[in-house]
Amino acid sequence: MIPSNIIGDAMSFETYEQLLETLLSQGKTTGTTQNDEFLNYAKVNLQRMHRLHKTLVLNPDLLQALTAIKGEYIWFVITEGWCGDASQNLPYLQAIAKVCPKINLRLILRDEHPDIIDQYLTDGGRAIPKLICLKKEGLHECFVWGPRPLALQTVVLELKHKGGTKEEKGLVTQKWYNANAGQELQKELISLIKSHMP
Repeated sequence: MIPSNIIGDAMSFETYEQLLETLLSQGKTTGTTQNDEFLNYAKVNLQRMHRLHKTLVLNPDLLQALTAIKGEYIWFVITEGWCGDASQNLPYLQAIAKVCPKINLRLILRDEHPDIIDQYLTDGGRAIPKLICLKKEGLHECFVWGPRPLALQTVVLELKHKGGTKEEKGLVTQKWYNANAGQELQKELISLIKSHMP
């Protein structure tokens, strides 16, 4: 269960972006790790999110699924500014929330809430982003998604088992996101919305 006060204090997407911009102007990023590598990730990620805001296209089938939602929901996301997967997927979640008033997108930072992320581990790790869909009334958990589309997760896990380096994983991941252009994410969300958000 995610405490209601944590949900109430969670950020809007706009506040999250403003936080990232403010921290970058101070030579910082979110999270407990502050170094040049993470700072560079954060800069690239913010640029990527700004670009995706302008270029992403929502699937017509997804838009149709959104119109069928009757209840009200909170899409509660655990993220960090340096996370590449978050920068690739969050703009789509924001775009969905903007066109669907039944969804309220709220974000928290992983490293500020270890007790929350530890309820949603991936293979024992604190992988992000994590999307937890909650029914607004009663905060019942409807589904959990993340940290990346399943097709990409399969590719990443195969590379990991083969002993791929961090750099190889980053390159493969980036190429996959560029080629896929949000289609797998949207297909997965269509299925989850239809199954768990009546």
